[in-house]
Amino acid sequence: MTEEQQDNMLVLTSRQKKFLKGLAHDLSALIQVGKEGLSEKLIEATDQELLRRELIKVKLGKNSGVEKDAAGIALSEATGSSLVQIIGKTLILYRANPKRKKEERIRLPKE
Repeated sequence: MTEEQQDNMLVLTSRQKKFLKGLAHDLSALIQVGKEGLSEKLIEATDQELLRRELIKVKLGKNSGVEKDAAGIALSEATGSSLVQIIGKTLILYRANPKRKKEERIRLPKE
């Protein structure tokens, strides 16, 4: 994890998590974890999608061989993102991108 990613990692309040869950509801899973598990390539792809969108869903496949809680923690740490929620075998990750256009950024509610 780069220093910039570590700075971007934030602890979300329950209100902010609820807000992000609402935004994520209609999203499709952009990243699929397959039998390779949490490979370097998968982490890079996740990182790119977080840069592009800030809020993404990651689907753990049946053959992934990774436990969902451990995968959520490992993937969020590797990408410097916040784990918003785990629903079944789907992870919701969020990472703010201050370089996105202002009108495209997700604005979290205050406390």
